Amino acid sequence: MARKQTSRSKGSSGSNRKNSEQFLEKFSRHPNTVVCESGLMYKVIELVEGLYVSETDTVVINQRILLADGSVIADSYREGMPETFELREAIDGLREGILLMPIGSRYEFVLPPELAWGKKGNGGKIGANAVLHFDVRLIRTA
Repeated sequence: MARKQTSRSKGSSGSNRKNSEQFLEKFSRHPNTVVCESGLMYKVIELVEGLYVSETDTVVINQRILLADGSVIADSYREGMPETFELREAIDGLREGILLMPIGSRYEFVLPPELAWGKKGNGGKIGANAVLHFDVRLIRTA
């Protein structure tokens, strides 16, 4: 059984890389998409004038996380339970994105694999070389 998982994992790595590249190219061409030097891409869905958080803050957010194929990994909007975490514990791309947001705002982020889980992935839900697509509302600090 471990053999099947290993071979499937290798196959999904190549497939994810190809899908990620296509998704990143397509998203970068959307109107109002901002591409950061790091590779993070974002669009402002709703901008609220307000304060910004710092890397040492604990944040409360709603988020929907999708893969390039549209599969939903997590959706705190639907669950009705915002997530609370220390910003310094977030993956690189999400941390970078949240630092761009005024409190109360809602942004859409696309994280290339190197700003997400990279070549290793994260367990069964996020494979190697997977791009992640976030819809985040920064509710408040905790």
